[in-house]
Amino acid sequence: MKKSDIAMIVLIASVSILVSFFATRAIFGEGATENVKVKTIEQINADIVDPDPAIFNKDAINPAVEVQVGSDSQ
Repeated sequence: MKKSDIAMIVLIASVSILVSFFATRAIFGEGATENVKVKTIEQINADIVDPDPAIFNKDAINPAVEVQVGSDSQ
C-alpha cells in the first residue's frame, strides 16, 4: 500500500466517525440532564408480625398433604 492509500483510509474513517456521531445525536438527542426522584422502601427490621387469622387459620386444609377420596379397596 502506498502512503496516499493509508492516508485516504484514515480520512474516510475519521469522516465516517464524525458523520455517525452527529447523526446519532440528531436521532437520539442528548442525554437527559433532569433530576429523577426514585421511590425508596422502608428499612427491614427483625420484628415478626402474626399473619391474618382470616387467611392463615390453624384448621385450614394443607394443599401439600396427599388426600384420598373414596375407598382404596379394589
